[in-house]
Amino acid sequence: MQIKPRQHLLDVWQAIARHSFEDGEWQWGEWGGRSSVADAERLLCIMYPATEIPAFRLDDPDTTERDVHTALKEVGGRPEIPGKLVNALVEFMRNHTTDDKRPSFAGGYYFSARDPELEPTQAQRDLGVVDSFSMSITLSLATLGFLKIYEGKTRRGEVRALIDELRTATESRLTAAMVSLLRSFTVNVFDADEAQGRTLCKLLGQGQVSDRIVLQQFQRRFKALRATISESFTLGVDIADRLKDDNQLFECGWAWSLVKDAPPVETSEPIGPQPDGFAKAIPYLYFTVVALDGIQDLFSDRTLTLGLLNAEQQRLAEALRLRWEITQQYWSGIARFGDGSWPLEDIPWRTTGQRLESEYFSLSVASILVHDLVRRRATDDDLTRTVSIMERLAERGRITSRMTLTDTAVELHSPGVRMPLQGSDTLGPQLVWTMNDFSAQLLKRSIQLCTLSRNISSHDRLLRLAEQIFDHVWKRRNRGGEGVGLWDNVEAVYPETKLGPPGPLSWSITERVTECMVAARQLYTQSPIRSTELAILASALLSEATHLLGNEQLEPTSHTEGSRGIALKGVEIKLRRARLILDNQPGTAVALTMEVLGELDTLALARHTATRGV
Repeated sequence: MQIKPRQHLLDVWQAIARHSFEDGEWQWGEWGGRSSVADAERLLCIMYPATEIPAFRLDDPDTTERDVHTALKEVGGRPEIPGKLVNALVEFMRNHTTDDKRPSFAGGYYFSARDPELEPTQAQRDLGVVDSFSMSITLSLATLGFLKIYEGKTRRGEVRALIDELRTATESRLTAAMVSLLRSFTVNVFDADEAQGRTLCKLLGQGQVSDRIVLQQFQRRFKALRATISESFTLGVDIADRLKDDNQLFECGWAWSLVKDAPPVETSEPIGPQPDGFAKAIPYLYFTVVALDGIQDLFSDRTLTLGLLNAEQQRLAEALRLRWEITQQYWSGIARFGDGSWPLEDIPWRTTGQRLESEYFSLSVASILVHDLVRRRATDDDLTRTVSIMERLAERGRITSRMTLTDTAVELHSPGVRMPLQGSDTLGPQLVWTMNDFSAQLLKRSIQLCTLSRNISSHDRLLRLAEQIFDHVWKRRNRGGEGVGLWDNVEAVYPETKLGPPGPLSWSITERVTECMVAARQLYTQSPIRSTELAILASALLSEATHLLGNEQLEPTSHTEGSRGIALKGVEIKLRRARLILDNQPGTAVALTMEVLGELDTLALARHTATRGV
């Protein structure tokens, strides 16, 4: 199925407007109670494309495209749409502010108890989670950019008052989210003889190299990174001393929430009291990927161009950027460890901290690798090997292959991979976090890799893979009932599995799909891959066509041959266009020049025939 970002995104927006607006007013619904993650995801389904794609802008009613307004007709007229979004955003900020006036990042009903017979306590549901910290960064930046334009387009007093309230709340939430991500970052140091160390050595050695050799290779590969972490971060005394020991292994990344005993971050911004942390200081692959996705928005071209960060936020962003770069370097090095096959190519990946094994964790490591490949402009070899990994993950996830009877791969999609949250049992039963967005995440990373690839073969493989995954994801939309046109109905693609009726509307997957459409738009707006062979051919054809045109222009033209003069003028225009696009679109230049050669030959043949007739 071909990915059509504009049309598919309009379809999603139309479904969201139909579901979330009643008589033109935003309706949050009652299912499951409050969750700052779900509410942010729902708003981002509209706000993210509206601020990332110029054709989908909603901040200036005069420039709203006709098809965009048609998709959102349930919201109201062109002038009403941005005001309705401001109202929804203000409600979000109010709903997720605590009694002591600090932003709340509660996971809410996204938390569930490991024991299905137990329910999380209210104190547990109120715990902040990295998903919310990251989503809040993206939503806050989108909101601030939106307000920067819209406040100059409205004169309504009540709307301007809401804009002022929203801006203040958004800036506070953005700072609080950045501080929370700093307090959720962790470095875990362990001995090679511990259970965690043995798991990592086995993963890196792949049964081919002894633990002693793996430790030596680890020391050499991460010596500089170890030094950077030691010098750049404030670590506990015990952690700092152990990290300096080259015989110790380590991991870095983000825990699931604020780390226990993480000190408050000094900031001049009014974000209220910083809550205590409860998460164990262990990095989680899933939450690390989520954090990386949000942090990169802090230094995007749009953020810098619009000047969305104040001086204090820029300071915090630099601290997060350092952690962003170090984490990518570490996990990219782990994924490609050794001189032979990569550990990442040994699917499924096994986590060291929780000792869980799943294709989802392979995808998480691959996602970090994609981040790193984009950051450092990867080599063709790295890209080619990563493409193969993506293809294998799609096959193992039964996206590009048939689901067999009693196939456990369906559990990747429903109910999803359940991950225990270590440290959550301090306030009640052990909590788990469920990830059921394997297909959407795989689609997003495939599109990002396709955008990065400048190798025609790898690009074509990735594009075909992305289209196959998208076909799978698009079929999983709800066909009826609440949330028609949105996600997620897994049984629609695996009818033989008998999963039962679809669960509640998944804003997580719906938001991931909108991200994919934004990424696909970026893929199609960049210049096509330049083929050296086509460029050489186009140059040769242009040379011949230019010569023949000059020769044709030497021939006399009578007053009765006006059509010949018009034809020659058309040939000149096409050749000028072909020269102009030769570097970026050599294939199109070839097509234009071939057309010109045909027209010139027609003119020459007509002249030759007329001469013989005389």
